[in-house]
Formats: sequence, C-alpha cells, structure tokens
Amino acid sequence: MVSAIWLADRSSSANETVVATSPAASSVRATTTAPEPTTTTPTSTTTAGRKPPPPPPPPTLASWPPAKSGWTIILDSVPSVNGRAAALAEAKQALHVGMKHVGVIDSSQFSSLHPGYYVVFAGIYDTEAGAQSHVIDAHQHGYRGPYPRRIIP
Repeated sequence: MVSAIWLADRSSSANETVVATSPAASSVRATTTAPEPTTTTPTSTTTAGRKPPPPPPPPTLASWPPAKSGWTIILDSVPSVNGRAAALAEAKQALHVGMKHVGVIDSSQFSSLHPGYYVVFAGIYDTEAGAQSHVIDAHQHGYRGPYPRRIIP
C-alpha cells in the first residue's frame, strides 16, 4: 500500500498549494472496535401497590426445653457474679456470627452442671454424637474451646 502527497508551488503566490493523492493507495486503515458492554438494571419483582415482603426477623435466643435431658455444645461459661447480661451479650454475638440455636442457661438449675455459671450453649441434641458432629461448626465460627456436654435437669 503506497500513498503519495505532491505539493507544488507553481504560481507566484505562496498561498496556493496543490495536494494530490493516489486513489488506489491509502494510509488509513479500517478499525473495528468492540461494542460497549451493556448493563441491565435489575427490575423489581413487585408491582405497583404491593410492597416487598418484610425482612426475616432477627434470630432469637433459644431456651432449653423444661425437663429435657439432652446434649449441647458449650461455647462459654460466664461466672454468675459477672451477671446474666454478659452471657446474653456473648450469646447474641454467637448468633451474629452465624451460630444456630444459641441460648443461655443457669447452671444452678441443672444437676449435670457446676452451679454458679451462666452457660452459653449452641444446639439441643438427643445424643453425644449429634452434639459432637456440630463442634466443628463452632470452631469454624471462631470458638476455640467448644465441647459437647450432657444437660440433665
């Protein structure tokens, strides 16, 4: 591909310039650019007049069923002198990090536990194996020393 420009000054006037190009040659290349990406705005699935469903309620603390013997995972034991509020705050934190079926029991009300503590627990299981199989879940949520424990009223 060849292009040529011929400039000549054939007059006495310096303002006249002649430019010629060969019609078969061009230095311009055709380029193709990709189209601009398109984005779609999500559309609402609600229609006018209908409100979206409300968000699910925040998780609530579990209660140990009255007169229930079973197994659980102990996340922490807070001395009673520190107050129930400290144990409740820790239980709510466990819910916040994704633990399920978390609650607080007063160890003085259960014969299988040492009195004088508020126990933060996770889960209610019929067997030790059932509780043991969920200890890894507590580890994955940041608890260093969770362990299964039998709860007897």
